[in-house]
Amino acid sequence: MDNVELLVLRSLLHNEDYARKVIPFVKGDYFEQLSQKIVFEEVSSFIEEYDQLPSKEALYIEVEKRNDVNEESYKNIKELIGVLDDSPSDEEWLVNTSEKWCRDRAIYMALMESIKLADGQDDKRGRDAIPSILSDALAVSFDNNVGHDYFQDYEARYESYHKKEDKIPFDLEYFNKITKGGIPNKTLNIALAGTGVGKSLFMCHMAGSSLVNGHNVLYITLEMAEEKIAERIDANLLNINIQEITDLPKPMFESKVSALAKKTQGTLIVKEYPTASAHSGHFKSLLNELALKKSFRPDIIFIDYLNICASSRYRGNSNVNSYSYIKAIAEELRGLAVEANVPIVSATQTTRSGFASSDVDLTDTSESFGLPATADLMFALISTEELEGLGQIMVKQLKNRYNDPTINKRFIVGVDRAKMRLYDVEQRAQSDLLDSGQEEEYDALADKAFSKDKPLKDKFNQLKF
Repeated sequence: MDNVELLVLRSLLHNEDYARKVIPFVKGDYFEQLSQKIVFEEVSSFIEEYDQLPSKEALYIEVEKRNDVNEESYKNIKELIGVLDDSPSDEEWLVNTSEKWCRDRAIYMALMESIKLADGQDDKRGRDAIPSILSDALAVSFDNNVGHDYFQDYEARYESYHKKEDKIPFDLEYFNKITKGGIPNKTLNIALAGTGVGKSLFMCHMAGSSLVNGHNVLYITLEMAEEKIAERIDANLLNINIQEITDLPKPMFESKVSALAKKTQGTLIVKEYPTASAHSGHFKSLLNELALKKSFRPDIIFIDYLNICASSRYRGNSNVNSYSYIKAIAEELRGLAVEANVPIVSATQTTRSGFASSDVDLTDTSESFGLPATADLMFALISTEELEGLGQIMVKQLKNRYNDPTINKRFIVGVDRAKMRLYDVEQRAQSDLLDSGQEEEYDALADKAFSKDKPLKDKFNQLKF
């Protein structure tokens, strides 16, 4: 008999604190022997029904009532219960040991299940479910947090109000303004733009700035090769025209990269997946592999881009509609952000009408309106011939959980496409947007509210600032 399994059962029977911490995370299938599995099931059922630990006598009676236990099995179960005597152990060690055992058993079972899937023995799921199954097993842990008690936990709540939130800041003034200093962990942040406007440019720029600021950065690309993404970040960080990088002598290139490495404590990993081939399960597995092989844990993750990810819930060739499919991807990515405790930055395409528009809105989100409902921050990158001639991009807030989205609803950032960089522009460029694009909202509101009362409308307009 496995000593750990015996330890778990003994502790469940005699240690109430341990039992309440552990039972929600232990599965009957983790026990290899039938007698152990049945004893666990009966202990668990008894606690759930009577809110207390069962005695050995109660276990004998409950087991005897079962229809799936023959005489021989009952004998083995009775012998097992008989040896489950109290043997006190350090509770912290006990919980940690039990957690490791659960994880090991979950991994073993996941491997067995994966083999069946690989052999085509499952009618409901295919091989693409394997990464998710393995990832779930690797993530097994005891989480004993049952929630926030409003009255009892007021001190912790007060402290949280005065604790500085961990954020990844931007190197762009107005992005920091609208996010109150950067994007926090456990969030999904989406850039909406048409093809060629600057989705990848924005993410490459932000990845580079995060790296320079000492953060560990994971950049997942499903559109371009790893080398192409790295090339864009080279242009940005080394301040070199992207077309001239190949002309740079190797010693000079090495010198620039080495000098950059000395300036930051951060690490950048770029990982490529084929288009529409990878989902959140693959990304979880990647995080585990990076932690194991490189001791690398990202502070921020970029996924380029959301629409060409796969969903772990649906197969790519399933009949599910695009709304549900894209919404599922967004929810899975935000779940990954919460689980990994990092912000995730991604992007999505505009519709055809949005691509040609100079005023993109949420309705211009390609394929799914469910995406904005899931995102914490969503903004549009807008380019026109006039803006392009000035070397600028307009940013329009579409959704913002960090701040009032009507404040600086629209603003301008400079763009240097040759060096794959964004930069702050003079304040005059922002003023040219007529109070960051908000005057139109004021006028529309005034027209609607005071259509029949011009004097009152005039008074209202005097309040604008």
